[in-house]
Amino acid sequence: MRIRLPEAWNTADVCTTFYLTSGDEPHQDELDFELLGSKPGGEKLLLTNVFIDGQGGREETMTFWFDPTTEYHDYQILWNHHQIVFYVDQFPIRIFKNNKKFGVPYISKPMKIQASLWNAEWATRDADIDWRYAPFKAHYQGFDVNGCTPQNSIKDCYGHRYWWNSRKHWELDSNERQKYEDIRRFLVYDYCSAGFPRKPECDLNG
Repeated sequence: MRIRLPEAWNTADVCTTFYLTSGDEPHQDELDFELLGSKPGGEKLLLTNVFIDGQGGREETMTFWFDPTTEYHDYQILWNHHQIVFYVDQFPIRIFKNNKKFGVPYISKPMKIQASLWNAEWATRDADIDWRYAPFKAHYQGFDVNGCTPQNSIKDCYGHRYWWNSRKHWELDSNERQKYEDIRRFLVYDYCSAGFPRKPECDLNG
């Protein structure tokens, strides 16, 4: 998906999203892009999250290395049986590996694609959405998807006839790994480094 964020002067608590969800709350699997507005002069933030069987708490937050309001940028998710990779403009910004063999839960349900613009009251400290600058308009274009519709179970989609299951997509190649290492300098919050109970994947991902 190509996305351009709202251009209003004050977009505190305005959240533009693009995500995959199984939709069966409160037990949903979900992969989230949440693009957060800001107070005037503040930094807009790029948040990703992974929900597995309704359990989230896997937020990572980055500052943008470009102005997301002036031009369209590409937001992509690669999901296969080996890894989930979030991309922005061909840069892999986050990796979530399938480590079920180590007791780590992994996305296991068919998901649909959704996008939204909403009032995220939690997003901006000491600020509420300023409706004087409404309407807030997010712009989407260039939607494209390669996917599989499972007939019996999600395992129907694990076959090598689908390009995203080929061995080259089981892990990042050396060029992507270097891009990943470079872009992670924009990371400002990582749930694995926070003071919450540490999740089992924190010593295995990346």
